[in-house]
Amino acid sequence: MALSPLSFGAIAIATPPAPRGRRIGLMGGSFNPPHEGHRVAAEAALRRLGLDAVWWIVTPGNPLKSHGDLPSLDRRLAAVRAEAGHPRMPATGFEQALGSPYTSVTLAFLGRRYPGARFVWVMGADNLAGFHRWQDWRRIAAQMPIAVVDRPGWRLKALASPAAHALARWRLPEARARTLAGRKPPAWVFLTTRLVPQSSTALRRQTADS
Repeated sequence: MALSPLSFGAIAIATPPAPRGRRIGLMGGSFNPPHEGHRVAAEAALRRLGLDAVWWIVTPGNPLKSHGDLPSLDRRLAAVRAEAGHPRMPATGFEQALGSPYTSVTLAFLGRRYPGARFVWVMGADNLAGFHRWQDWRRIAAQMPIAVVDRPGWRLKALASPAAHALARWRLPEARARTLAGRKPPAWVFLTTRLVPQSSTALRRQTADS
């Protein structure tokens, strides 16, 4: 059962620190497994957006995907920590304690817990291409600014997607990316960066075939 945002204040859930004024990127995913493409996206967001930290939020499971081959949360957290390898990129699995797999609930929780922090949702271009299928996607866009990081083969599909068209008037020029964290949502930017031809799906397939 999903938790109401009104009940968040009474819940003891361990999250990384987010002092007032800190600029923090939130990058969520199953990370099954995490790979260089994830790390490059996180590093690009950290650098290009002028963030103080990027949290890798390891989800209990994506509601749009099958969970049949999903390793335990602890195993994926350990893999993320090994892949991230950066003091300003903590891994956290607090979503499991929220009782909801939906990003809108996660963002509502963080906004309530840390009203003085400046959060940015970070996602890959492949996610933007299907963003219109996410639960409460319009609410997510209204909750905090969004940074979309380019992924191999996804740029055109992402920018032609229903969500990109719906949010087109709030897109920032890439040259103003460092202002994103301080902007009132909706606001988003598309970041061009080094493209890494890796995907979690392909890595799982390689492991299964070996």
